[in-house]
Amino acid sequence: MKTTARRLPAAPVALAAALLTAFLVLFAPLSASAHDSLLASSPEADSTVDTLPAELTLTFSAKLIDETGATEVVVTDPAGNSVAEGAATVEGAIVTQQLATEAPAGVYTVTWKVVSSDGHPTSNKFDFTVANSSEVAPTAEPSADPTDTATAAPSPVATADPGSDATPAPTNDDSSASAALIWVLAIAGVLVIAGIVVWLVARSRRAPDSTDSDAPSER
Repeated sequence: MKTTARRLPAAPVALAAALLTAFLVLFAPLSASAHDSLLASSPEADSTVDTLPAELTLTFSAKLIDETGATEVVVTDPAGNSVAEGAATVEGAIVTQQLATEAPAGVYTVTWKVVSSDGHPTSNKFDFTVANSSEVAPTAEPSADPTDTATAAPSPVATADPGSDATPAPTNDDSSASAALIWVLAIAGVLVIAGIVVWLVARSRRAPDSTDSDAPSER
């Protein structure tokens, strides 16, 4: 007895093959590239902020793996200097990086690297602009020097020393000269008075003698 094999229609087989190919083409890349992606950031990419904020936040599509060295965030200023303060912290799908309090104006570059929830690392970078500098101007310390010199300048009173030396000398000499003159005059006056007294006493003694000698002669 002769048997014959049934042939399947070619159209359904071709349709099934086409559907399988389409599935592999569409869903295989999605499963291979299912890494967590950056959904938002603050500051946003290509945005302009007034001054550099205190922190930078990155929000991803899923919870990240938080392990030592798994997350890195580098923020550089227009000169290429890092303005990141400390290490980045991870809380679920949000990465937070503290920034410097003083920073110049200009374009800043953010370079980040994280480990997705599927264990694969992913990285990227973006820029944002700071309009105004937050750097504090240094205080003018030289202002203290003029005050010191101003206070120190009047302290040495050079005019008082010559004046004091010039004025006391004449006054002492004048006073001593006048005192000597007074003593001389006083002594001279005493001598004059003493001479007058002696002269009067001698004259009074001569007067009786002369009267006694004249009386017997008349007898």
